Amino acid sequence: MSDMRRFLIVDVFTDTPFAGNQLAVFTNATGMTDAQMQTLAREINFSETTFVLPAEQGGDIRVRIFTPARELSFAGHPVLGTAFAIAGPLQSVLMRMETGAGIVPVLLEREGAKIVFGSMQQPIPTVRPFDAVDELLAALGVSGSELPVEVYDNGLQHVFVMLPGDAAVSGLKPDLTRLAAVAGEVGVNCFSAGGGTAKTRMFITDIATGEDAATGSAAGPLAVHLARHGMLGWGEELVISQGAEIGRPSTLYARADGSAEEITGVNVGGSAVVVAKGEFSL
Repeated sequence: MSDMRRFLIVDVFTDTPFAGNQLAVFTNATGMTDAQMQTLAREINFSETTFVLPAEQGGDIRVRIFTPARELSFAGHPVLGTAFAIAGPLQSVLMRMETGAGIVPVLLEREGAKIVFGSMQQPIPTVRPFDAVDELLAALGVSGSELPVEVYDNGLQHVFVMLPGDAAVSGLKPDLTRLAAVAGEVGVNCFSAGGGTAKTRMFITDIATGEDAATGSAAGPLAVHLARHGMLGWGEELVISQGAEIGRPSTLYARADGSAEEITGVNVGGSAVVVAKGEFSL
């Protein structure tokens, strides 16, 4: 007898179907092997696929996150999208999601039975200078960064390069082969910012296109980065636009609380919409 596994497709960081970042959510992965999860993630070929399991550490559910190539301890849009997929039938307001980086609470807002917004409390990132700035800038085809080039780690690593305006971000044509050699598995985020808004693009070799539509794991660190360097107030909301260049416009909301001496919280939110469902036979 075949083993049928149900999945949902969720577009994350958008309230419009066929925009935002695509996510496949297997709603019951009990009994599945690591190899089966990785095979399914590779078959679907989205930037990430999640597998929902019973909680083990006091959360509501356990979530395992796979790219087509590897398992991740944490990623933003998979956590938020899985919360939307699972919490709807449960009528939950708060979902405590167990990830490889610890429990990530997701607070959900509803209009009637419909979930319209979710906000996750992300792991507080560490920060360090990037080791090969000149090589990184050369791979991106840019002359410099308007803020220090630093790496943040909240379970995933992201490096940030600030460009002088939205047109510079939109016009980027990085050499992805050189970028992979310089950055490896670190996500390369190029952005412009001002007035509580930012435009960003994220490049990484885990994704077939080389570019992500909406990067929740980078949104919180970006708010921290701007706050640390005096371009965003601590506790001030940052509205981030991403994905337009690859036809998947996305909107993310991020906030860093505390101070440069002590970061007390990092929150990232947005909307999501379920667009399809189906089954795989294992």
